[in-house]
Amino acid sequence: MTLAEPAPLTTPHAPVPSLATRASTVGGSPVRDILAVTARPEVINFAGGLPAPELFDREGIAAAFREVLEQTPERALQYSTTEGEPALRAGLAARITARGLPTAADDLLITTGSQQALSLLATALIDPGDTVLVEDPCYLAALQVFGLAGARVLPVPTDHRDGVDPEALEELVARERPKLLYLVPTFQNPTGRTMPTVRRAAVASVAARHGLWIVEDDPYGELRYEGDRVPWIATHPGAEDRVVLLGSFSKVMAPGIRLGWLRAPEHLRRACTVAKQAADLHTPTVNQLAAARYLDVLDGHVAKVRAVYGERRDAMLAGLADALPEGSVWNRPEGGMFLWARLPDSYDTTALLPEVVKQDVAYVPGAPFYAGAPDRSTLRLCFVTQTPEEIGEGLRRLRRGIG
Repeated sequence: MTLAEPAPLTTPHAPVPSLATRASTVGGSPVRDILAVTARPEVINFAGGLPAPELFDREGIAAAFREVLEQTPERALQYSTTEGEPALRAGLAARITARGLPTAADDLLITTGSQQALSLLATALIDPGDTVLVEDPCYLAALQVFGLAGARVLPVPTDHRDGVDPEALEELVARERPKLLYLVPTFQNPTGRTMPTVRRAAVASVAARHGLWIVEDDPYGELRYEGDRVPWIATHPGAEDRVVLLGSFSKVMAPGIRLGWLRAPEHLRRACTVAKQAADLHTPTVNQLAAARYLDVLDGHVAKVRAVYGERRDAMLAGLADALPEGSVWNRPEGGMFLWARLPDSYDTTALLPEVVKQDVAYVPGAPFYAGAPDRSTLRLCFVTQTPEEIGEGLRRLRRGIG
């Protein structure tokens, strides 16, 4: 007689704990979603915010990495300080000082792209429920960062040409008592507009009177094709102790090396340094040392990029009147990567996009960029990734898609 095998013991299978609320309430980037859908090589993609890959200085960047790895491999491949490599901070400080904002190496924190700088600032400054003010429309990834931090994000009224309205800002600050104001005042993403000097001074004055932090994000400032450079908000009286200036190598060297920087008053910079220690300890050493060497030739490379991008901007401006419906309006950005257009009220650019993509061309609908009620007739066009000939063909396809 064979004894029966004992029945296996069963363990109750409880569900795993839920995600944090912030992870389930903040969505992904609509731009990334559009890029995934339009990745086919035949699509002329005006939706991205990517630098033109054929303009990367492959030889110059490779030479910088070779020199670092050949001459100081034991340093390049080792851990570094959280604040960043002294050589890179010193070189950046000299560049910032030369542009009118006296800066020492110790005023800077090197970050893994300027996107990390935004995340560190959110960690250091924002408690759940704090109010953050943004331009309307606003850089999408900033809305994601502030949303993940649990902030209450409010839009500041803006005008089509000059950006944030200082009087409306003052009223909003007095009523809502926000923690910070986030701006991309030069060649803004998504609109391409630039805030003039007088308005920057007025914004700095509002911040000084009301105890407001300003985060001045400047990833595009070196990509100017016409007009004179406008000084940073950080240079204006009253802004000295309350402006955080962010910069990036992504648009002027290469985004793949993931290098950015943050200039902030000492106590806030220390808090961001602690947050960075917890996040990634430090930005890759070899990338920092290579970038420090590349600073010697960066201006020459940027001049070449500006010349090409300026031609591409002009090609897009030349074709828009034929590509967009009668009654559309658009801006003429003096630099940067983006152009902003508004179609007549009857158009919804989100609903229209699938029809446009059928013509093998794409844009980004304007609606996701708004923290408040969106203007659904708006769209963003990136003009730097295609040649003038490709831009012309893309605009012809856009005309067919819009109908």
